[in-house]
Amino acid sequence: MTASDYHVYILYSSTLDGFYIGYTSNLEIRLKYHQNALPHKYTSRAKDWEIFYTIACKTKKQALGIEKHIKKMKSKIYIQNLIKYPEITAKLLERYMDC
Repeated sequence: MTASDYHVYILYSSTLDGFYIGYTSNLEIRLKYHQNALPHKYTSRAKDWEIFYTIACKTKKQALGIEKHIKKMKSKIYIQNLIKYPEITAKLLERYMDC
């Protein structure tokens, strides 16, 4: 496996004005899954999901740790700050390196 086999991804829907956070080993397929989600899935509530931000991770455990951390923050501002302040991402990658 290479350094970018797993990604934490954040999707944005302008219809919902909301974010969805997840992790995957195949970003392209996962985005299609969310855009065509089954009716009982959260992402089925909108059809305009776009990739807002991604973080390339070294391992599945690292991706899962970062995903959980971002979800725990429950904050649009925190998510927006990931783009505004790249050092936040660097610190997350370092913090969850040995997961």
